[in-house]
This record gives sequence, structure tokens and C-alpha cells, in this order.
Amino acid sequence: MKPMHVLAGAALLMATTALVHAEDLAALEAAAKAEGQLTTIALPHDWCGYGAVIEGFKAKYPDIKVNELNPDAGSADELEAIRANKGNTGPQAPDVIDVGLSFGPQAKEEGLIQPYKVSTWDEIPAEIKDADGYWYGDYYGVMSFMVNKDLVPTPPADWADLLKSDYAGQVALAGDPRASNQAILAVLAAGMANGGAAGAEAGAKGLDYFKAMNDAGNFVPVIGKAGTLAQGATPIVVMWDYNALSARDTLKGNPPVEVVVPQTGVLAGVYVQAISAYAPHPNAAKLWMEYLYSDEGQNLWLKGYCHPARFNAMSAAGKVPADLLAALPPAEAYAKAYFPSLDEQAANKAAVTEGWDKVVGANVQ
Repeated sequence: MKPMHVLAGAALLMATTALVHAEDLAALEAAAKAEGQLTTIALPHDWCGYGAVIEGFKAKYPDIKVNELNPDAGSADELEAIRANKGNTGPQAPDVIDVGLSFGPQAKEEGLIQPYKVSTWDEIPAEIKDADGYWYGDYYGVMSFMVNKDLVPTPPADWADLLKSDYAGQVALAGDPRASNQAILAVLAAGMANGGAAGAEAGAKGLDYFKAMNDAGNFVPVIGKAGTLAQGATPIVVMWDYNALSARDTLKGNPPVEVVVPQTGVLAGVYVQAISAYAPHPNAAKLWMEYLYSDEGQNLWLKGYCHPARFNAMSAAGKVPADLLAALPPAEAYAKAYFPSLDEQAANKAAVTEGWDKVVGANVQ
């Protein structure tokens, strides 16, 4: 039987939308330690510095085992994992998810996630969080081109360049555009660069753009990552800047990598956190969220080349180390970044996921 103070703590935490205060945090820690495990999904260690984030959480809470499921899954796969494990409290049931912004409202509407407001809730911008606490933005980056300089001596400067014959058989997406938020938004960015208004129009123009790329023989239907770039299978990969910069560091100059933020269609993407409505370890999940949105967790995102959700508030309070800012691309690279609204993302997502096979016809895998 669990100690009475742990049971009391668990009962206290049933009010999931209340902000956590110091005394509540102690109860949360006790309840999470009693559960003893946290199950995550779709968290590659080189994505936004997740490796350091996970290790930081383990170091702070050594009594909680972190069970990592399918690190290469996409946002749609994460929601499917919740659906498939509704009655399962075993190791295949995720406690928490990290998904693209448009997947947050979808998960809420389906009843797949539960509300919880972290103690730093007020410093998360209102436009990137659900008012009731079901999902909340954690970090963002911009779409970029990761380029193998050994195979591509003249890197593309903009989206239009990727259609040139110079890049035949060289361009890949970092996910399947039928399921991966990163790839879905890459199509949106390309469509915006080709004159489409954010939403369904840009999604349609993005599909036409990738059809032209595929017809020209420039598109490679392989999910691009650091390994495929280094091997030469995908010398140019369209991906978030933080993933590209992290891959550059991982490869350590072999091959040399250049990360290009395009001149047009500069798209910013926010990723959100949420707790499964069926989480086997709900208190460990809440404690994980508290860690992610703490000063320590937010600065780890920045160390991983991401802009954290609390960036503005932390900067104003002098909580952002200067060396972390200096490691990012110049501020002007982000000056033209466009943050699509939830409606624009939803319209684009529908256009891309429903139209990719029909318009582009490339089976990305």
C-alpha cells in the first residue's frame, strides 16, 4: 500500500488545472516517484536538444524511469499510440506527447489529452496555448535546408533553387508529409514561397511545387536525417533549423554541413506538449511538464537551438545566457518568420495529407 502522504498528494493533484505552488510541487514529486515511470514517445535525442532534456530530468528525478517509445514517430503516430492504448497501462501506452501545433486541438477534440497548467503558465504566450490547459506550446524554429557541402558545393539560397537541375536526385523531406508535422509544414512553407496565402491555398501550391520537384527528378522519397545526408542518399534535407544545426554538430564536419534559412517562405513552427487522457503515470507526466517549462528546461531548448515558449519573459528577467543566443543563426534570419494560425495550419494539413498521394505521388518512407 502507498504511504498516506503519497495518496494525499495524488488526491490533491486531481485538480489538474490549478497552478502548482511550492507545497503542491512537493506532493507532485512524491506522487510521481510512487508511480516510478514516465513513458514518452517520438523524442529523438538530437531533436531540439531532447537528449540533454531527458538526461536532465533523469538526473533530477533518479527514482523515475524514463521509457522512450519510437523516437522517430510523427505527430499523427503519437495520437494513434494514445488511441491504440486506451485500455492499456503497460509500457506501450504514452504518458505525454510532443506534437505540431495543429495536432493539439485535434487531440483535445477527440478526448485524447487531459488538462494541466504548469506553474509558469502565465509566461507562455496566449496564442500558443489552450486556454483550458489541454495543450501548450514549448518551443519553435524555422524551416531550413540542411546541405551536405561535399556533394552540394553551391547550396540553394531559396525554395525556387531546389527545382534547378543542379540539385537532381538530392532533395528530401525530414518526414512523411502524410503524417509528419515537420513535413506538412515544409509543404506550407514552399507554397507560401510560391505566392500562396497561408492555409489551403499555400498547401495546394506547395503540393504543386513538390510535384514539379518530383517530376524533375530532384525529389528523393526517403525520410531525410543526418545519417542519410552523410551517406549521400539525401544531400539536401528540408527540416527545422534546430534539427539541422544539431545534425551539423553531430556530424562534426564529416561531411561539412551548411544550414540555410531560405529568403522567402520563412515559416516558424511551434510544437506543443500535452498529457494523455489515459496516461498510466499521470503525476510523472505532470512533473515532466513542470521540468520542461522550468528555467532549466527552457534554457535546454535554447541550447538545442530552439526558441523556448517562455523566451520573452525569461529574456526580460535576465534568465537567458548570452552564449546560448550567440550559438544561433543571426537574428535577421528569423526577422521574416511567419507564424501560421491554428486555422491556417489545419487547412494546410488537410490539403497536404489528403492531396499528397494524388498530386505528388511520391511514397515517402
